[in-house]
Formats: sequence, C-alpha cells, structure tokens
Amino acid sequence: MKRKQFMQSVAGLITGAAFLPDLSQASLGELPGKPNPAMWPPVDPTDERFWQFVRQQFPLAPEKHYMNTGGLGASPYVVIEAVQGKMDELEKISETGHSEELWKAIKANIGRLLGCDADEIALTRNTTEGINIVANGLPLQRGDEMITSTHEHVANQVTWLALQRRKGIVIKTFVPSSESHQENIDRIEKLITKKTRLISIPHSTTTTGLVMPIKELSRIAKANKIWFFVDGAQTLGMFPFNLHDLGCDAWAASGHKWLMGPKETGVLYVRKDMLDIIQATNVGAYSDEVFDFEKGTFTFVPSAQRYEYGTVSIPLRVGLNAAFEFVDRIGIENMWKRDQALSARLFNGLREIPHVRVLSPANASLRGAMITFMHDEIPYQEIQTHLNKFNLRTRVVTEGGLAALRISTHIYNNFDEVEMIIEGVKTAKKS
Repeated sequence: MKRKQFMQSVAGLITGAAFLPDLSQASLGELPGKPNPAMWPPVDPTDERFWQFVRQQFPLAPEKHYMNTGGLGASPYVVIEAVQGKMDELEKISETGHSEELWKAIKANIGRLLGCDADEIALTRNTTEGINIVANGLPLQRGDEMITSTHEHVANQVTWLALQRRKGIVIKTFVPSSESHQENIDRIEKLITKKTRLISIPHSTTTTGLVMPIKELSRIAKANKIWFFVDGAQTLGMFPFNLHDLGCDAWAASGHKWLMGPKETGVLYVRKDMLDIIQATNVGAYSDEVFDFEKGTFTFVPSAQRYEYGTVSIPLRVGLNAAFEFVDRIGIENMWKRDQALSARLFNGLREIPHVRVLSPANASLRGAMITFMHDEIPYQEIQTHLNKFNLRTRVVTEGGLAALRISTHIYNNFDEVEMIIEGVKTAKKS
C-alpha cells in the first residue's frame, strides 16, 4: 500500500467520526478539560464514547498519535490547570506555598490509591531519585551481592554501577523470561548466595513490558533476609496494586508516565520498618523532627519525609495530586481494562505480520500495556522512521541487547491508532 492510500485509509479515524456519535458539550459537560462533576462519567467505560471523552481531556494535537507513555505520559487539562493555578496564586504573593497539611493530604491521597500509609511516602523528582535514595541509603558493603535483571532502565544500571565503583558491591544479573513467572523466580533463586543482600527488579520491564511476580519474590527475599527494591516506573497509573500486599521493602516510580502527572514528579515508598535502615543521605530543612546545632543533636522526622529536603515546587506537587484524583475519577480498574484491550489488539495484529517477532509475553497475564517487537528483515530504525511519517510516536528499545520498537497504549489512545501502527508496520520496506 502506498503512503497516500495508507493515509486515506486512516483519515478521520482519530476523531472516531466513522462510528461515534457527536459528543456535544450539552451531553458531556464542559469540554475540553473541565468536566462537569455531575456529568462525569458521561457514559459507561465499556462504551467507546467514554474513552473519546477521556481523550478530549488532553491537549494532544489530533494529528499526532502519541504512543510512548512508557517514556513520558501526556497530562490532562486538570493537571496542567492545577499547576498553573497554584503557580499564579503563589507568584502573586511571592511565597513558596509550603504547607505540612497540604503535604499530608497529598500523601494520604497517594497512599489510598497505592495501598500504603501516608507516612511511608516521600515525594521525589522522578523514579531515578527514588532509586538513588535507596541505593545510597542501604548499608551495603564491599563484597555484598545484589541481584538485578539485564533489562533494567539506564537509571537502574548506572546507579548500581556507580555504587559498585564506590563501595565494591557485586552485581549479579539474570535475563528475564517472557514464558512464565516461575522461570523468573527460578533464575533469581539460582543467583542467591549467603552474600546476597539485595534484589532490585522492575515491576514491569521497560524493554518488553513483562510483569514480574513481585509478591512471590517478596516472600523469597524475606525468607532469605534479603532487601527487596522494586522499580515501579512502568506500573504506577497502569494497573491497580497494593504496596503492602506486594510486600517489597521499597518502591519508586515517576508521576509523569502512566499516571500522567506533571513532569519531574515522583513517588518513593519505604516501608515503615525500613525507614531507619535506608538512611537519608541528602537532607535539609523538613528532613528533621528536631535538632539543636549547638548541642549537636538531631532527630529525623519519623516518616518518609526524611528523604525530602529544601524548597520544592508546590505547584508540581499539587499537579501530582490532581493526576491521582484524575485516575481515581476514571477508575484505575477501568483504565487497566482499556489498556489491556488496546495492547491485546496490537499484540495480535503485529503477530500476524510476516517476519515480525513480538518480544512481549504471549500470555496476557504476564505483560503490561507495552508491546515490543522487531522485524527480521527491516532494521527497527527504518520502521520507526516509516511510522514517523504518519505522526506515530514510538520508542526504540536497545536495553538488554535488544534492537526493537516499543509501543505504549494508554487511555488517550484508541483502536484506530492501534490499526495505524499495524498497517504502518505492514507497509514498511527495507531501504
């Protein structure tokens, strides 16, 4: 199919005009960006009109097809307006807006969605900052062993390599399997020795979207007296989970991916009994409960707030809270069902294309909402360049020695965009 024919075949699809009735302001409340609480949700989430309404809550250009939420999520109007509104408010009086009560309220909101206590939450800049807090705070010593995967994001790889250089820890790795949870459990258990002090893995890999068996690994870590850290960057805002139920010692994520919060926002969870084990290494105002400089006494605040310090952007934190409320209003379960439906169609469509190998797990229960694939005859760079012609935003995957493309499907995407990806890959030709 030629480019012109391809474009004609998908023209108008993004608006849903081919099969959706007009969504008027009268029927759905104020649009865009300010949904009338009395009208939300406008229709049942099983109705495609619901998701068209959700799409209208984002300032995404209709001619752009953004499918890289695993890299960076789009923010809805309510988040943008929350940040702008708080910034305008504070700049009129030239104040920071610091408020202990506001922080506690935001963390309580976060804890409710994540299944943990508010005082186990620290607000960070991103997942990377959370990883560094944990890595630099744990009392690891020369010769101590840690286990991680070969499919880690660079934030994990570089952080642990830096710690290896500085402290002399030993890094042991396993290649994640897309076949079964048990296979990954077995691969990790084979690496455990008497010197193993830490297991650090992603909840869902950045490479193929493989979801790891966190609860089972938590039990194994606990039984062997090993600390267990989880990189939650690719699951916060994608599907529901309960941190207390997962059982990990610490967990870090960004607010600006699947949660769709402001850029440079993150969440760090440290279980209560780990607060005095994971030492706060970067500290300042607000890390302390009480101190006396002349007497040389100092006590950390008895919560994860000890990992926070100094002047921060209150507008960004208010925006992060707005993102949690936005997700809560739609319903994280509804979001997960939508993401699953989109990614399932993408998985099945790509798998039917000759010479295409889908690297994400075939078992839907083992994968998130990211589908990674490669073409045996066409380099991934050329396929991405071809898709770029149709304003389809994708992400290359080179971690773990892969040479592939990753497609993320989230609540502001639709089935027409999925079909555009499938058709685009079909029409790609080697240069």
